[in-house]
Amino acid sequence: MPHFNAAAALHFCVLLSAFPAQYFISQWYRTDAAQRIRITERLIIASWSSFTKSYLSLDAWADRLKLSLSNTRTCLNVGLFILHFRNWYCGEKKTKTGDNEGETHSYFAESTHVRSPKPGYVRFSVGQVIVHKRLGYSGVIVGWDVTAKAPEEWLQHRYPPAKQDLKDTPHYRILINKVDGFGKSTAYIPEEEITLTMGLQVVHHPDMKTYFSGYSGSKYIMQPWLKRIYPHD
Repeated sequence: MPHFNAAAALHFCVLLSAFPAQYFISQWYRTDAAQRIRITERLIIASWSSFTKSYLSLDAWADRLKLSLSNTRTCLNVGLFILHFRNWYCGEKKTKTGDNEGETHSYFAESTHVRSPKPGYVRFSVGQVIVHKRLGYSGVIVGWDVTAKAPEEWLQHRYPPAKQDLKDTPHYRILINKVDGFGKSTAYIPEEEITLTMGLQVVHHPDMKTYFSGYSGSKYIMQPWLKRIYPHD
């Protein structure tokens, strides 16, 4: 089967257009001068009539205007639909993202709400260096909650029925000392599992400067933003 491409199609169209052209030329030269004049007059009249109907008629321009307005309205409607859809989608996405961030940051002592007044039963403070009683790693406190704030699935896994009462005790967020080689960088643990270290204790963790500006000799000094959250620690 021969290959039919664009060039072949163009060649075919030129050949087709040659037939009416040849017919017109043959008709033109087969007539005398008077007939050629009448044919020319008819062609001019027909062309002028078509031109007046297309471009000098109010009805024709009215139809063009209606079509143009219809196309414009269609484009506007499509544009408005796209705009509304984009705003809706971005708004939904932003809302969902904001909700997720809010839920995440309210867990594990990461909420930024001010802990004031500080309950007397919260024994430890942000900046103090602690040791885990059972696992033996050391770390520094960077936040606390008066009770455990975590996803329900995490709480169920962390506290079996025999330890459910621990959920209602103070919980602390800890930056774990890297030199202890524990394998985790942070922990969220109940108060009963930690105790304070004695004397100077240096904690090595990549986030230390985010939370603290230095060491006072007994505890780490909170950065201003952290001090605003824990004003009594």
